[in-house]
Amino acid sequence: DWAPEVSFKKPIDSIAVSGHKMLGCPMPCGIALSRKEHVKKVEQRIDYLNSVDTTIMGSRNGQAALYLWYSLRKKGVAGIKRDVVHCMETAQYLRDKITEAGLTCRLNDLSSTVVLERPMDDKFIKRWQLACEEDIAHVVVMPNVTRFKIDKFVEELVECRDTFGRMKPVRKDSPLVKLESSAWGGSKVAPVADFSEGKF
Repeated sequence: DWAPEVSFKKPIDSIAVSGHKMLGCPMPCGIALSRKEHVKKVEQRIDYLNSVDTTIMGSRNGQAALYLWYSLRKKGVAGIKRDVVHCMETAQYLRDKITEAGLTCRLNDLSSTVVLERPMDDKFIKRWQLACEEDIAHVVVMPNVTRFKIDKFVEELVECRDTFGRMKPVRKDSPLVKLESSAWGGSKVAPVADFSEGKF
């Protein structure tokens, strides 16, 4: 409800959506929409099919499309909204807990991705499957992430900091330096809907 409209009326060339992340399909799948002039660049005539193939890999998995359809039908718009609000609220909770622990992190508006200083212990990074880039890491809060799981993560993150210390910027213009800057952008998320008793 609060996000800007995503539309090809705007100066964008493509939209990609993963079905196996937020929608919970049991296999990797997704949808990519693009302007026709870009699709023309990858299309190939397939003589034995008497048609034109516009897929990037030259093939499609029909089962993945069925799972995606099923997930959309099962959740519906209201269910997807509930998941999005849950993720944004839980991401705010994670940001607040990391900040209370005295560590650097950021959360952009309308996002469920919390970016934080990279932990110093590779075992911790592997255990929690953190995506890292140089001196930062990020956590993508998905519908299955609970506050209990967040509390456990932050507890272990604090233990990691106390045992191994804190990440220092790898250079003067590193991602961590930018993360610590107010130029990063929003740290607050817009008010979320009230889903009690079906209100939204």
